[in-house]
Amino acid sequence: MGNNTAATLINVSGVKKSYGTTCVLKRVNVEVKAGEVIAILGASGSGKSTFLRLLNRLEKHEEGSIVIDGVEVSDKASNLAALRREVGMVFQSFNLFPHLSVLDNLCLAPMKVRGLSRAKAVSLATDLLLKVGMSEHGHKYPHALSGGQQQRVAIARALAMEPRILLFDEPTSALDPEMVNEVLDVMKRLAATGITMLIVTHEMGFASQVADRVIFFDQGEIAEDLPPSQFFGESNNPRVKAFLGRVLQPGI
Repeated sequence: MGNNTAATLINVSGVKKSYGTTCVLKRVNVEVKAGEVIAILGASGSGKSTFLRLLNRLEKHEEGSIVIDGVEVSDKASNLAALRREVGMVFQSFNLFPHLSVLDNLCLAPMKVRGLSRAKAVSLATDLLLKVGMSEHGHKYPHALSGGQQQRVAIARALAMEPRILLFDEPTSALDPEMVNEVLDVMKRLAATGITMLIVTHEMGFASQVADRVIFFDQGEIAEDLPPSQFFGESNNPRVKAFLGRVLQPGI
């Protein structure tokens, strides 16, 4: 888990993003320290996923600045290359290459981007598959795996680039309910290793147990940024209360 003495790893200042005449993010400001686990919550359309995509330059912001580990997120080739080394992303739709085996899905980027030999990439992939509980499935192709298994492979593939930051965009939303916990368990173990994680999620129990902070987006703005205990138990923000009233399950 993160600590308050750690260095700032992500600095977002005055960031604005629009699609046509629709303003999706309105001058967002936030800092994330190295090792923090951030749960990003909010209603559909509040800007959560767009914010995550801006951090990885999958979308471009038109105002403000995003600085990750001292490097500004921009289209400059050297900056993009540094960003791709630092930041891994896990999507809700897995995005595995269907024509490659699980092992080859993990080996491709380290070999192409980092220049690892096949032997070193295989060794790395083997270790990562063990970490996510998929060591017996390296020879299989994605179509032979369950959704939960595919998502665990996708997490291992993101880790194969040895990033400092992992972004998760609703990683369990496409899964059948019985497969959700196997992915959340992997993410809990990752959080304990000290890697910086930003997670857009609807899993309130996970957010309350694992996150250092909860950031709540509402209509393109950060309406609340609190430790989980305060967010779930003490926030007086009426938008937060309305959101939790809709999504919170008994026992959280």
